[in-house]
Amino acid sequence: MDAALHQIQARVRAAIAEQTPLRICGGGSKDFHAMQLQGDIVDTCSLTGIVSYEPSELVVTVKAGTPLAELEAVLAAQGQCLAFEPPHFAGSTNRQATVGGMVAAGWSGPARASAGAVRDFVLGIEIINGKAELLRFGGTVMKNVAGYDVSRLMAGSWGTLGLITEVSLKVLPVAPAETTLRFDGVSQAEALQRLNLWGGQPLPLNASCWVEDAGVDTLYVRLRGAVAAVDAACRSMGGVRLDSAQTAGDWQACREQQLPWFTTRTATECLWRLSVPQTAPVLALPAGVAAPLVEWHGGLRWVKAPRAAGASLHQIAQAAGGSALLFRAESQEQISAEAIFNPNNQGVVQIHQQLKQAFDPAGIFNPGRTSALF
Repeated sequence: MDAALHQIQARVRAAIAEQTPLRICGGGSKDFHAMQLQGDIVDTCSLTGIVSYEPSELVVTVKAGTPLAELEAVLAAQGQCLAFEPPHFAGSTNRQATVGGMVAAGWSGPARASAGAVRDFVLGIEIINGKAELLRFGGTVMKNVAGYDVSRLMAGSWGTLGLITEVSLKVLPVAPAETTLRFDGVSQAEALQRLNLWGGQPLPLNASCWVEDAGVDTLYVRLRGAVAAVDAACRSMGGVRLDSAQTAGDWQACREQQLPWFTTRTATECLWRLSVPQTAPVLALPAGVAAPLVEWHGGLRWVKAPRAAGASLHQIAQAAGGSALLFRAESQEQISAEAIFNPNNQGVVQIHQQLKQAFDPAGIFNPGRTSALF
């Protein structure tokens, strides 16, 4: 067994014996998103390296502490990528996103609505559970699951079910063609209507963003796919065609929340994430709250609002068939201090409690990070 892995496993075993909570940490780039951070830190950054990579098979197996940027560079050299565009969120703190943290958070970037989520690309996983056992689930092909799909269960679990040590991921080739269309003077309602219309057509939609850009309502749509398909879509959809080399930085800034819309919050504003059906109409936000930034073809509405507006935002999102989540606190150095997991359905709560009991019976992994329930 790898020495670093053996050391971490021994640390978990000792924590179980002493009933000491552990806080699993990779690069710390997502520490801002937590109800609370407590426990002795277990650093996974010693678990680094690409275990295997078969470009022809579109599969990579990598240790959890490997920097995400390092993995993406290796894939790019082979003309491949992580299609779900995971955000790094290194920010001004220079914290480094890791592959394990990427899976544990389960966050995806602008292409999420078209390409799929992190969990859709997780083929296999290795974890240390709350009994200090080293367990493997899944494999390195898509159809490898008999029984419960534990590999994908770990995506978005925030380390509350186990410490991820290794992951196998499906990767995809970089699209042959890419371009962005800009539509100026398009209201939010019209943008949602267009996106819903285009979504029902055979168009190579990959990402979209509606935002008040320099005071002008603007819709950006990124197309990816075969050259002929992208060119045909440009002719049928209209708009202003932008050079992909010029817009690449803007889409990356959108992914990393570095666009001016994200960085101009006031001292009292938090960043809220409203997840709603793509067909949801324009939301009637509380008085004084500015228009959102809309991604994922209407399915993701980012809102800047005070913490006190939380109850209203939750009600608005639920009425639309979705949910609201306080994503970032008022200050960059604060944690969100709100529950990440806060379901209204008691049946869902019971399932999560049973999963926690099965994987981490002593309750030592990231206690209280996602909810007061765990």
